[in-house]
Formats: sequence, structure tokens, C-alpha cells
Amino acid sequence: MIPRLTGLFTALTLLVSTPLSATEIDVQEITSPGGIDAWLVEDHSNPFVAIEIWFIGGASLDAEGKRGAIHLMTGLLEEGAGEMDSTAFAQAAEGMAASFSFGAYRDAVTVSAQMLTENRDAAADLLRAALVEPRFDEDSIERVRGQVISIIEGNSRDPDDIASSTFNALGYGDHPYGSALEGTVESVSALTRDDLVAAHDATLARDRVVVGAAGDITAEELGLLIDRILGDLPAEGAPMPTQAEWGLSGGETVIDFPSPQSVAVFGHEGIARDDPDFFPAFVLNEVLGGGGFRSRLMREVRVERGLTYGISSYLSLADFGPRIVGQFSSSNDLVADAIEVIRAQWADIAENAITEEELAAAQRYLTGAYPLRFDGNGRIAGILASMQADDMPLDYIATRNDRVNAVTIEDLRRVAARILRPEDLHFVVVGRPEGLQSDG
Repeated sequence: MIPRLTGLFTALTLLVSTPLSATEIDVQEITSPGGIDAWLVEDHSNPFVAIEIWFIGGASLDAEGKRGAIHLMTGLLEEGAGEMDSTAFAQAAEGMAASFSFGAYRDAVTVSAQMLTENRDAAADLLRAALVEPRFDEDSIERVRGQVISIIEGNSRDPDDIASSTFNALGYGDHPYGSALEGTVESVSALTRDDLVAAHDATLARDRVVVGAAGDITAEELGLLIDRILGDLPAEGAPMPTQAEWGLSGGETVIDFPSPQSVAVFGHEGIARDDPDFFPAFVLNEVLGGGGFRSRLMREVRVERGLTYGISSYLSLADFGPRIVGQFSSSNDLVADAIEVIRAQWADIAENAITEEELAAAQRYLTGAYPLRFDGNGRIAGILASMQADDMPLDYIATRNDRVNAVTIEDLRRVAARILRPEDLHFVVVGRPEGLQSDG
């Protein structure tokens, strides 16, 4: 977890509570005078704007031997900039009712900014200072480093994290996806201020930025504001990572952990967001394990057999190595039975796909729930940034539900046979499951 400014200020909290509906969203594509592209939804009902800035590549751009540098660097962006130390920076943001948060993720470093129209230029200057002139003071480095190491140590004792990190390490190997973006105690302890400066220059660059904005700002004003915030960043950053090769075949890996129940993560290679079969795969996963009690895995593993309290699956749309992944936990004496049922369902859907009733239920839910995502300018700005990061078309919001409804049973039969590979399904189990041991 990255330390962040905590709490929205009262003025912002009141202003973000008025959402646009999905049918009202008119997305404008703009290019700033400095050449930075952005998507904008204007909404002048409140004097407030939300801006999302994503730097593609994220923590996967860590230099060799410097794992965790980008994560730690991102956590220090609010710890002082220019002539302001961390306290002065926080006071300046609070004084103008501006809110900034910074996040480091596998494929992006994200910046979320919310500001009042009357203070927009001053807030933009403050955000510019955080991104362009971070101080990286030694006392701040040591304090945030200590927080990160505490998180790493906590994760090493958490069975859910152990299962996920083991699954990633076995599957992705030496690729950045194969290690935790927070780094290890050893790697984070060894990072220097120079390493953080290098991580900043490698990551926060104009050649990999996408911008989404929503609220009380015009296209012309947004273009000038973007250049004001980002114009002084490096033109180019580090090269993007290579494609990850998935290294796991079917089977089980058991990690001994003293607990009366086990945690299991399972899956195999998946499908990319830009694949022509993405929408059928998206609907298929909703039926398989994404739809709560409507899903096949929840019905067969929990409802019919009582082998777990909950189970789910999802499409992990990593830029350089997508997967289809699931997770459940169960008492040690039931894990092996649950795995047998999951494998059987995986094979059944791969061979027989799903029913018309299951398809119709998934489409009703997916199309009905979609408009609820647009519940404020902050959420809309984030959606606009994510759409650009995934190379979605400008009309995606307007056409998304039509694409879901266009999926047919024939599509699902074809895609289920293509992407569900029961012979490649691998389970990483953390606990002391009865009757189960690691392969090989």
C-alpha cells in the first residue's frame, strides 16, 4: 500500500456526490498544445474537476536488482516537492481543498487529482511540483521505507498473499510479474536516493502518459492545464517490459502453512484485452466464476457441496501476460474435493460451454450493472484513463453493452474450447490440505 493523503475535504465530498448517468456521457478527445492526448467529459454542474493521469509501464519498469524502487518512489511523491517539505505540501493541498493520491501498480503508476475550479491553477502547480520536483528527502525515504518493509513482512505471513505470490513466481519466473512490486525486505533496504531518482525518470515520462478528466473544465482549459502539470517531465522513459512467458503446466503446488484451512489460487494463461474474442471470454467468465451466486463454480462448489464459503474467477488482463485466475479457501479436509469439482467444471464448460439461460442471466447483469460505474467525476475520469490504457475506442462507453448483448452461444462454445484448458489448470495451495501434495 502506498501512503496517501487521507480523506476528501468537505467541499469536495459534497461536490462529487452528483453523478452523471452513462447515457449522458459525451467523451471528447483532445490534444494539448504540447502534444499530450486526453479524454474529457465536461460537466459544469459543480465547480470541480477530477483528473486521472496514468503512466503506462508502472512497477514493471523496475531496473534489474532494484525491485520495489518504483513502488517506494511513488509513495514519496506526496512527501514534499520543490521548496516544500512533506508537512508544507500537505498543508498547501488542504488549504486549497485539493486531493491527490498516487498509486504504483503492475502496469501503471496512477495519479488521481481532484480540485475546485477557483483553485485549479494553484492546485495544478502543486501537482506539477510533486511529479516534476519531488524532494526525496532522506528522512522521508527512511520513514516510507519502514512502512513498506512492514507491509512486506506482513504479506509474508498472510496465506492469501503467499498463494498469489507463489502462483505468480512459478508462472512468470524472472519477468517483473513474477515478483511482488513492493520488492523484498532486502531489495527495499538497499535502495538509495539515486535509485529513486532513476525510477522517477524511468517511469514518469510523457511518452507513456494517458489522461482522463471529468468536471468543470473545457477542452481548451484542460489542454493548457495538462501542459502546466506534465510539460516539464522527461520526454521518454525506460523501455517497456517484454512479453511474459507462462511457465506453469497443470498440477498442484502445496505450501505448508499451519492453519486449519487452506487458501488456493488456480488458473492458467488467459486472453488479452485487445483479442477479438475478449467479449465472449468476458461473458464466459461471468458464468464460470465472476457472477457470485449466479456463477457455475459458486453453485457447484459451495451451494451444491458445501466445500467453501466463496469462490471466484476473473480475467487478469496484464499487459504483458494475461491469465484466467480463481481463488477459494476451505477447511483442510475439503480442499482436495473442491479441486476435483473445479477441474470437472472447467472441463465441462470447455467441452459443452454454457446454457442459454446462463448466458441471458450474465448479459442482464453485466449490462444492468454497467451504468452504476459512472457515479461521479472521479470514477468517470478513472474510466477514461483505463479505456485509453487498454486502447479502447472513443465510443466504447456507448457501445459496450451492445457488445455484451451480441455474444451468442456459438461464440461461447468456440471461446470456451479455446481459452479453458483443464489440462493446464494449476493450483497453488497454502495450508495443510489432506490428501494433497505437490507434483514432481
